Amino acid sequence: MSNLANSDPELFGILQKEAEREESTIELIASENFTSQAVMEMVGGVMTNKYAEGYPGKRYYGGCDVVDEAENMARDRLKKLFGAEYVNVQPHSGSQANMAVFMTFLKPGDLIMGLDLAHGGHLTHGSVVNFSGQLYKSIFYHVSKKTGRVDFDEVKALALEHRPKLIICGGSAYPRHIEFQKFREIANSVDAFLMADIAHPSGLVASGVHPSPMPYCDVVTSTTHKTLRGPRGGIIMMGKDFENPWGKKAPKSGRTKMVSELIDASVMPGVQGGPLMHVIAAKAVAFGEALKPSFRTYTEEIIKNAKTMAEEFLKLNYKLVSGGTDTHVVLIDLTNKNITGREAEKYLGQAGIHLNKNMVPFDTKSPFVTSGIRVGSPALTTRGMGADVMREIVRWIDTIITKPGNEHIIKSIRQDIRTLCAKYPIYKH
Repeated sequence: MSNLANSDPELFGILQKEAEREESTIELIASENFTSQAVMEMVGGVMTNKYAEGYPGKRYYGGCDVVDEAENMARDRLKKLFGAEYVNVQPHSGSQANMAVFMTFLKPGDLIMGLDLAHGGHLTHGSVVNFSGQLYKSIFYHVSKKTGRVDFDEVKALALEHRPKLIICGGSAYPRHIEFQKFREIANSVDAFLMADIAHPSGLVASGVHPSPMPYCDVVTSTTHKTLRGPRGGIIMMGKDFENPWGKKAPKSGRTKMVSELIDASVMPGVQGGPLMHVIAAKAVAFGEALKPSFRTYTEEIIKNAKTMAEEFLKLNYKLVSGGTDTHVVLIDLTNKNITGREAEKYLGQAGIHLNKNMVPFDTKSPFVTSGIRVGSPALTTRGMGADVMREIVRWIDTIITKPGNEHIIKSIRQDIRTLCAKYPIYKH
């Protein structure tokens, strides 16, 4: 019996229930994945005990020699993985990574431009309910009603009219490749900085199955879970470091500081204190896994599985935003199915299929109801499920959506899912 079982049986029971839930259900939430046991071993290891404010070689506490090794390894592996000259592996989340970038490149009240939340953007790209929309002014670009893809004519027109200081490309529910070069051209035309938030496709970018932002963007942020399949956390990267254009000097030498130095200071002490060394070390584990040839095969399968689901949904007369996918995400507009995203999420969850309700472009329903659902393939691909399983899952989804709330159908499919999942264990026990 584990130490936790002895010391806190109630919480041990909760842990066991979550393990059983994950093993016996279909995980289609696009932002979720299953880490390796090696990553979890590091997250749960002794480095959680070490406080290490500062950066390797420049800590505010003693006894940091070993954790310095871990953080340096994480940085070196991340640089190699993305072809980046500068990285910071300390952000606790993607949102904090974005906050640190904003603090570096902007002043409060400056104007930012990002993809509208309802069109696939993220809260931290200027939403009024988030710090990004409260501390900074924001305007939003959209996808085309006709194509479901970013409307670059609108992006250009808005940029020329409003001249934002920072343009953000990327989002949380955009199923197509991010066209970094087009964004770069527009940013150049208004002398704006360009930031890429690749939290969702970062694993695809790392393996080369999605275009890289490094040649085009001034700064890149990401989470380390999702398609990258690491522990939950954030990162900041630059393809090329450069002298800061705001004239900020080092106080003693008088030299112009590099942007990397300003970002480091924005992370710590700007928005964070002590870094989570157990998580940083686990990030290093995940980056090492992503550098292996097998990771490329994995990301190729992610896309294959997502495309297979998209094709099956189209056969069943589902409306897909942008008509399909280039990535791990399929965004489905349910308006022709007479069911809301909230209802679909509820009934599918009862059957053991977990996904999330999601607004779709030009949605008329609230974010708590929505007209759509978002489907993702990373977690199931990690389990080793392939195209045939994806087709079966789509058929189950369609059956439940077509006859919502039918308890007999839900119960029958729930049993089928348990049987399927038993064939594809997440972890070998």
